[in-house]
Amino acid sequence: MTGLTERCLGKSLMKSKKTIFNILFLLLVFGLTMYYVFEGEDMGALMRYLKQSDVRYWLAGTVLVVLFILSESVIIHYMMRSVGQPTILVHCFLYSFVGFFFSAITPSATGGQPAQLYFMKKDRLSISISTLILMVVTITYKAVLVVIGLAVVIFRPRGIMEYLEPVIGWCYLGVALNVFCVTFMMILVFHPTLAETILVGLVRIFGKITHFKREKKLILKIENAMERYRSVADYLRKNKRVIINVFLITFVQRVMWFFITYLVYLSFSLHGTDGVTVTTLQGMISVSVDMLPLPGGMGISESLFLKIFRPICGKDLVLPVMVVSRGISYYTQLIISAVMTGAAYFIITDKKAAEAK
Repeated sequence: MTGLTERCLGKSLMKSKKTIFNILFLLLVFGLTMYYVFEGEDMGALMRYLKQSDVRYWLAGTVLVVLFILSESVIIHYMMRSVGQPTILVHCFLYSFVGFFFSAITPSATGGQPAQLYFMKKDRLSISISTLILMVVTITYKAVLVVIGLAVVIFRPRGIMEYLEPVIGWCYLGVALNVFCVTFMMILVFHPTLAETILVGLVRIFGKITHFKREKKLILKIENAMERYRSVADYLRKNKRVIINVFLITFVQRVMWFFITYLVYLSFSLHGTDGVTVTTLQGMISVSVDMLPLPGGMGISESLFLKIFRPICGKDLVLPVMVVSRGISYYTQLIISAVMTGAAYFIITDKKAAEAK
């Protein structure tokens, strides 16, 4: 990766205006979500239900949140070792917290990997190798959602589809977007020449129509990006066993996160629906919202949850279950990741700055 690209990574992370915009956008979406969720609700009844629940299940869910984040750290450490790149496991933990924090506050989780690359660069890791590893992580992360989504919409298990019926359109949209995303990424990886030809052609057509002044710079960026995808393709061909292991770890990681909803379900003394059904339904919510341009799928996730789980939890308990489930899986994750991102700045950035003096 060129020096210009490396400098852009730091700038993309540190630009204060962009960071402020993301935070303001997050707060706006959060405010609208809270208004939608709690408008007209009996807050007294909500608090009574929360007090009557078993918080031990909530603590177990919080542990799963941490394990969910750290699972990515294990993947990064494992893949770095597979290419002979020495890494510190504790620092890999920090990369993951940073990634999840910036993914949570940016639309479509676009800020996570640039932030991770910034800290990896500060740790003197190869940017080209780090980019390759994170791209493979992204592909497998999306691929798990595709497998889950396609399995549900193709085999249409009755015990699942009856609950998804009110939101089936969102499910189909989510599956389609994730399939498109993974397919496009695989084309970039295994047919970079074709992808480059298509993208450059689109840029030139756009340039002729709009007289786009930065056409040449954008084409150069596309050509540089294709080189990285060629590296990913080479890595995938040479490390098939590693990719299979990463996919399996990622699958367990995702299921572990979806299982948090079942723990919350049990915390309210609900027992009518089995764990596989609840976990799968939560997985389908993630499939539906993953590609939408909202931080953490905020707003739409709550809406889908209330519609899907109302028959399962009942009219009175569906809101408390949703509040706690989202509170643990998203907001607790956001808070923990924010704290650890601050630690990453102190441990990695400040340490490297001190060593440079």
